[in-house]
Amino acid sequence: MATLAELLKKREDLDSEIDALRKQEKGEAKAKVRALIDTYGLTAQDVFPDLYPKGRGGREKIHVKAKFRDPATGSTWTGRGKPPKWIEGKNRDEYLIS
Repeated sequence: MATLAELLKKREDLDSEIDALRKQEKGEAKAKVRALIDTYGLTAQDVFPDLYPKGRGGREKIHVKAKFRDPATGSTWTGRGKPPKWIEGKNRDEYLIS
């Protein structure tokens, strides 16, 4: 029967072999992935859509047209979110963009 020291040495040797083989196979895997990316022109968004979403919630951002304009400064507001100071507490109909 092997001693504890011998078994620990064997485990250490095996861990070293495992690490070396893992590094080698990882390098080969990276090369394969790079080749596939180059061949098909893939992006990170294509491969990992959950990690690289398009805009909020994985959707593309939607551009919203301005609905209100301040005649004094030309500033605009879409009507979404917190209202700017120039329209706060005022009749919004006066600032509507036709």
